[in-house]
Amino acid sequence: GGTFTMGQDDSPYDNEKPAHEVSVGTFSIGQYPVTFEEYDKFCEATGRDKPNDYDWGRGARPVIGVAWNDAAAYCQWLSEQTGETYRLLTEAEWEYACRAGTETQYCYGDDERKLGDYAWYSANAGGKLHPVGKKRPNDWHLHDMHGNVWEWVQDWYGDYSDEPQQNPTGPESGSLRVRRGGSWFLVAEGCRSAYRLHWLPVIRDLYLGFRLAR
Repeated sequence: GGTFTMGQDDSPYDNEKPAHEVSVGTFSIGQYPVTFEEYDKFCEATGRDKPNDYDWGRGARPVIGVAWNDAAAYCQWLSEQTGETYRLLTEAEWEYACRAGTETQYCYGDDERKLGDYAWYSANAGGKLHPVGKKRPNDWHLHDMHGNVWEWVQDWYGDYSDEPQQNPTGPESGSLRVRRGGSWFLVAEGCRSAYRLHWLPVIRDLYLGFRLAR
């Protein structure tokens, strides 16, 4: 946990503004997004249909085709199996972890030309998903925070406030959930630490997965 500046005031997108001070408490985070191998065990144990891998392969690739509700159900199941409390990250926790102490556009700096060292995105992914952990991690040893798959987070989508925040959890209700990180399909700008989009929580898509917190 710690304090950081969330958002980006010089962004062309209003939903990343205003940049504001946020403090988050201590938490654990998955080093990688949840993989097909991990999620398939959940499907087998609960009788759910396994998500489509679009013939790219399963195993160590991040699971895709999961709705926000599916991700929440996985967290509940894994908590029951392990006795630990697993959950999705809050949006603030996600950006804090992605930045890893930086205030730049990406976890390593501002040079878009270096993004390929850290991320699978439209310029180098070849139009497909890739196994986790094949690109450089950020300074906190977290892989695939930029690109590869969008990641569902806990929060309902809402506008930022310029007031300092302590462990923010987003609006109390809403119709759209936040997704973070960009994907193999997206250009570099959409993989920035501050970039945020929203989606209906029932949507399942071929570039959308999730990461765990505890």
